[in-house]
Amino acid sequence: MACLAEHGWAGSTVSVVAERAGVSRGAAQHHFPTREDLFTAAVEYVAEQRSSALRALDRTDRREVVAALVGLYTGPLFRAALHLWVAASNEPQLHARVTELEARVGRESHRIAVELLAADESVPGVRETVQGFLDMARGLGLANLLTDDAARRERVVAQWAVLLDEVLA
Repeated sequence: MACLAEHGWAGSTVSVVAERAGVSRGAAQHHFPTREDLFTAAVEYVAEQRSSALRALDRTDRREVVAALVGLYTGPLFRAALHLWVAASNEPQLHARVTELEARVGRESHRIAVELLAADESVPGVRETVQGFLDMARGLGLANLLTDDAARRERVVAQWAVLLDEVLA
C-alpha cells in the first residue's frame, strides 16, 4: 500500500513491492500472480484492518468519531485506493475488480459510520446525511492530496460533529 501511495500505479510493479517487502519477486508472484491481485488484496486487507480499528472507538465522543471517519479519506490508504481508481478507469482488466471492491468497501464504510454515529436510518434524511458526511470526507481527502490543510480540516470536522449531533439526536 505504501508503494502504491508513494509511486502510483505505474511505479508500483511487483518487483518494487517485493523489494520493499524484503521478498523475492518469485515469492510475491507465487502468492499474487498479477499486480491487480496484489493491490486489490492489499486494499481489502488494509480496509478490514481500518474497519476493526474504527469499531473499537469510543462512540460517545462524536468529534473523535467524525475525525476518525474523515481519517479514512485523508491517509495513505485513500491515496493508494485513488491510484487504483485512476488505473481502473483506463485498464479493463482492473476496472471490474476495483469497482466491485470499492462497492464493498463503500458499503462497509457506510455501515461503520451508521454504527459509530448511532444513526437511525429509519428516520427520513438520516441515511442521506450519513452518506453526505462520507462524501464530504472523501472531498477533504481529495483536497489533502495536494496540500495538507489540517487546520481547516479540524474546523470542518468540529462543525460536522456539531451538525451530526443536531441531525442525529
